[in-house]
Amino acid sequence: MSRKGPKVVVVGGTFVDMAFRCSEFPSAGQAVTGSALCYGPSGPGPNQAVEAVLCGGEVHLVSKVGGDPFGAMVKSDLAEWGVGTNYVYTAEALNTGVVVTLVNAAGENAGCRYVGANSALQAHDVEAAEQAISEASVCLIHGRLPHEAITEAICLAQIHGTKVVLNPARPLEPHGQGGGDLPIEYFSADVLIPNLFEAADITEATAGGPANIHTAKMIGSELVARGVRFAVITLGRRGCMLVDRGGADHIPAFDVDLVDQTGCGDAFAGALAAYLAVEDDMRKAVEFASAAGALACTKFGSIETMPTREEIIQLLQRRG
Repeated sequence: MSRKGPKVVVVGGTFVDMAFRCSEFPSAGQAVTGSALCYGPSGPGPNQAVEAVLCGGEVHLVSKVGGDPFGAMVKSDLAEWGVGTNYVYTAEALNTGVVVTLVNAAGENAGCRYVGANSALQAHDVEAAEQAISEASVCLIHGRLPHEAITEAICLAQIHGTKVVLNPARPLEPHGQGGGDLPIEYFSADVLIPNLFEAADITEATAGGPANIHTAKMIGSELVARGVRFAVITLGRRGCMLVDRGGADHIPAFDVDLVDQTGCGDAFAGALAAYLAVEDDMRKAVEFASAAGALACTKFGSIETMPTREEIIQLLQRRG
């Protein structure tokens, strides 16, 4: 049996994010002047992998890029961050996924996403990473990938006793359009980390407003009843709700100055996985992840907003 350690395998989509800061979003036919620009690797795969590295994890990313200059740039940048890229594959005939993001003065974001090579990640790509998954303590998966790749990652992790932390975004369909029911394997995850609206979509419930704590508790209970060990439903400024078979616990959000919400969810997921790779305490893990997500909101950009373990600990200590 493989020896477990503080290792994390991230399975998630890879993009190049071009983020512009502007005073307001343009309307149809309008152009606005940007005040800042940053670009580089982004998407749930790179962001979550880098956050897990910054929290002290040994991390491998399973993903796919295109055979264009962006693909080579992504691999080089991730290696500099300390992310293992042996399982970042190249689809030579496709372009790397791209996201163009606009961030307004209120820190809200809007954009356009092209999935590119992410749609070509296959089950055999994930299977090639079996040894890394078997040696990891946590396999962190983002669901916005082809169905077969997601289910293969979940199954391999379960075979080897690796904890599965899953963001239940809907899988990519052949032409980049989501739809249909979620894979049943989603509900065998150890930890499910949807936001309130994703959770409501899964359970066909009504979200009941932007951050309804009571609704989150009820939806989380239903996810647990379907087989999930822990449901962690994020609620933005209202914090998050942790639900298991023993009950529900509301973890308040951290009070920070909001600049850009782009990387918040990825920081949360990466930090949660890194914590659980070391210690099996869900409440403390969620508090740690919440602090990471809050800190990511205080900077402009994507991967460069991911906070370090030391910064997270400092924020936790300030709250006491």
